[in-house]
Amino acid sequence: MKSLRTPLFAMMLAVSPLTAVADSPENLSKDANQAISMLIQTNPAAEDISRKAKATLIFPNIVKAGLIFGGAYGEGLLKQDGRIEGYYNSVTASFGWQAGAQSYGYVVFLMSDDAVNYIQETHGWEIGIGPTVVMVDAGVAKNLTSSTLKEDAYAFIFDQQGLMASLSIEGTKISHINK
Repeated sequence: MKSLRTPLFAMMLAVSPLTAVADSPENLSKDANQAISMLIQTNPAAEDISRKAKATLIFPNIVKAGLIFGGAYGEGLLKQDGRIEGYYNSVTASFGWQAGAQSYGYVVFLMSDDAVNYIQETHGWEIGIGPTVVMVDAGVAKNLTSSTLKEDAYAFIFDQQGLMASLSIEGTKISHINK
């Protein structure tokens, strides 16, 4: 039993400070606006996709840490037609070869009414279940045009800071929260 408690304790230590980063709705809104502006200024594909998106999930600051067991946490919001439609958190748990800490932001552009409805009706979303999400990196971005946008959601990770080496299994859940 002692050998099981040690990894669980390590994971709790890795994740517990992450839950303390909750912010006020006003600060979260300001940070989200700055994050989406930065992403659009630095990535032309994000700007094109943002114009066609039905809604946008914006997580301006995710903090990730791990040593064998790991976790990530951040809070964000859902914007539709320029209005905040709700607040969400993003929680990731991972297990495998990993060490380090980093922070980053990510934005998920929801391209269909079905994707928006899924987020709002289920009050949560496990990435990999539900709408299809395409992670957009530099290679994918070069091939995106308005005629090739066929998936439910496109996610962009940006503003990465820190160092995290990882070869792990990870799962992310996005859940509605009250602010």
